[in-house]
Amino acid sequence: MQLLEDRIRRDGVVKSADVLKVDAFLNHQMDVALFDAMAREWWRLFSDRPINKILTIEASGIGIAAIAARCFGVPVVFAKKSQSINLDGTVYATRIQSFTHGKVFDVIVSTRYIGEDDHVLIIDDFLANGCALNGLIEICENAGATVEGIGIAIEKGFQGGGDALRERGYNLQSLAVIESMDPKTGEIVFRA
Repeated sequence: MQLLEDRIRRDGVVKSADVLKVDAFLNHQMDVALFDAMAREWWRLFSDRPINKILTIEASGIGIAAIAARCFGVPVVFAKKSQSINLDGTVYATRIQSFTHGKVFDVIVSTRYIGEDDHVLIIDDFLANGCALNGLIEICENAGATVEGIGIAIEKGFQGGGDALRERGYNLQSLAVIESMDPKTGEIVFRA
């Protein structure tokens, strides 16, 4: 998606060969007009699927998932990274290693919100090694839900997570796939 790639080039900051800072428009300050364009692109890519839920993970994926859900006319469910006192009943749970935070999180989704009748589109802001997505897929599998597709804003293609998921047969559509980043020059090379 050229609009997103242009924005990454203009406002993204290459912190190291594997860390890209996009908090000016994606995951701290949010450019809702850009999110609208991204949601319309995911709608174009996945509108032929019988999606009735969008699933994401707390916290950075929530904004883009909510805008995408408006295009699809379905609710968003987000996996929580911590148990809260107002989450009652049974839950699906898994453990996810976060590339960004360098920590392992227990993530949970109430069994009330994902089930065997659900056809899920997973949406997230970043894809590096695929741990978060594998955790969300595991939750869907445990619930008996069908993963209809995966929509990612920015994939770091050089870290292999997206290619591994595609090899497993998932319809994974990333709007911008980065092949390499140079922290010295700030250059970002996108997959053609």
